[in-house]
Amino acid sequence: MVLVAAALALSTSMAPAQTAYRYRDVNGQWVFTDQAPSSATTVDSFSLEHETSALHISVDRSNDAEAAQLTAVNDCLCAVTFEVAIAQSGFAAIPDGANYRATLAPGTRRILVRATHPDSAHAALRYVWRAALGSPDAVHHPPRPYRVPFDVGSTFLISQAYPSRITHLTADSQYAVDIALPDGTPVYAAREGTVINARHDFFRGVAAPVMLDQANVIEILHSDGTIAVYGHLHWDSIRVRIGANVARGQYIADSGNTGFTSGPHLHFAVIRNAGTRNVSVPVEFAGLAEVAVTPITQMPLTAY
Repeated sequence: MVLVAAALALSTSMAPAQTAYRYRDVNGQWVFTDQAPSSATTVDSFSLEHETSALHISVDRSNDAEAAQLTAVNDCLCAVTFEVAIAQSGFAAIPDGANYRATLAPGTRRILVRATHPDSAHAALRYVWRAALGSPDAVHHPPRPYRVPFDVGSTFLISQAYPSRITHLTADSQYAVDIALPDGTPVYAAREGTVINARHDFFRGVAAPVMLDQANVIEILHSDGTIAVYGHLHWDSIRVRIGANVARGQYIADSGNTGFTSGPHLHFAVIRNAGTRNVSVPVEFAGLAEVAVTPITQMPLTAY
């Protein structure tokens, strides 16, 4: 599972309303530009005035009479590391191929680069960016094994766990655990923390990559800086809000079948910031008498 919706939110507060364009390049990276591209197969145009997201992190271009600038925006409740790569630039001070990186504290903005307008007509500026949630100094150190995230006394099958990587092909899902929960099964927090993201407005699930950014999700920040991801949740079932502190074992949502999925299940992963990308880390669940249980594909998992 790849969570891209958060990273694609665009600011509404730093630029006047204007039309912009986004598309994926041959490497699958999102490209943002203020000029309509001619060679992309699928191009989305949008108004910067109307884009919103539950988790708002973005890199925005804005202009004044003298210069253009790229600004990183972190409205998340955790630190975020941004990396911007310039694909094409008409500005002498922003060369093609330049890279800009910054880690922003929660709720902050930072100008990454500013360049004076050239004498010629409005200059193009195409760039790709990515962001990693959480502090780059985070070290995974849970105080005890993770609570199994469903009802105590229940048993469900693990449909995918490391080293199986049938659909867990990216760094942020390598150690993810898929649990075959029927649609509508209550989901409980596996560890205490603060909710930093909650999406609940998607209602479809299809086994197609185009659905990657349409999974309902809750992300919870832990005290060690890692983040738990609960994905494919049921439409409109989320019971926590961004900023809420949740306890271990608290009822947070229902399982579902939303986004890039071939059937109902819960996608559970713990991620950390590895510099400019999030990577998943191995997890253990609490078994009988809190004995640590390593998840294995096709293993029945019981909540105690």
